[in-house]
Amino acid sequence: MTSPKKIGVVCFQLGGPDSLEAVGPFLYNLFCDPDIIPLPFGGLLRKPLARYIIWRRIAHVQQAYKEIGGRSPIGPLTERQARALERALEPHADARVVVAMRYWHPFTPEAIEQLRGFAYDELVLLPLYPQYSFATTGSSLNEWKRCFRPDGRAVRLVEHFYGHPQYIEGLAERISASLTKFSEPEKVTLVFSAHGLPVSFIARGDPYQKHVEETVRLVMAKGNWGNRHVLCYQSKVGRAKWLEPSLLDTLRTCAESGQRRLLICPVAFVTEHIETLHEINIEAREEAHRLGIEQFELMPALDDSPLLISALADLVLAAAGLKH
Repeated sequence: MTSPKKIGVVCFQLGGPDSLEAVGPFLYNLFCDPDIIPLPFGGLLRKPLARYIIWRRIAHVQQAYKEIGGRSPIGPLTERQARALERALEPHADARVVVAMRYWHPFTPEAIEQLRGFAYDELVLLPLYPQYSFATTGSSLNEWKRCFRPDGRAVRLVEHFYGHPQYIEGLAERISASLTKFSEPEKVTLVFSAHGLPVSFIARGDPYQKHVEETVRLVMAKGNWGNRHVLCYQSKVGRAKWLEPSLLDTLRTCAESGQRRLLICPVAFVTEHIETLHEINIEAREEAHRLGIEQFELMPALDDSPLLISALADLVLAAAGLKH
């Protein structure tokens, strides 16, 4: 009887501060990333600019984290996803799943160190960003290339999963469950919200916007709801032009047109974090109520839902050539 194939799986995520004291260093790592802020003569300008942005924003960002418990939940939630993925892979392979965060612990070198001593046959790189972007998947892969020393063993890449059937089903399931909070679900406007991106990235060929739009199309087809729906973008930073409409502009448009019941459906996040728990559930909720929105609900993130974990396991097995 042959031994099961040994697979190392590296789950990439952005990461988040695990304390209020970590907010400054986390932001510094974020704004020093050349894949986030490409600059001419970037090596000279990037660090001073990062320090300036932190000086301007740290008090506001720390207060936001304080209001959601003093830390980002993305670390523990991603770890739960990793352990659930290991269990899902057990019948098919001997797998070790590690997490490589981009801007806070565990960093990519820490993930590589966790794989030492595990004699894997091949590695599967699994970005936990459903839609590909230079700023997310691209940045994590660039960091991987800087840190990882190839040793001849195969390394496979999952580039995206924005249209994977079980990922889409998971989102549709979450939306359907959230609609039960409304007395008249058919009158609810579904507001799909994705993390924003500078339009300059799209002009350079970033497929993120197309991927997000396709996710929304597939989810609406899967759910087969007759509800009005709209796609918007959130989390803009700086003065550059970003994808539109923004979440806040969308709330205003909905209120002006008499839409009084909104369900916000994040489609680019697979765990809860500051953008869902604070930017949507606190800031956007307050603005919605000010605008006269009568009911404002937030769809929960997938986190370690069985459908998402099943999708991730399917992606890993396909990449490793174990899917039949």
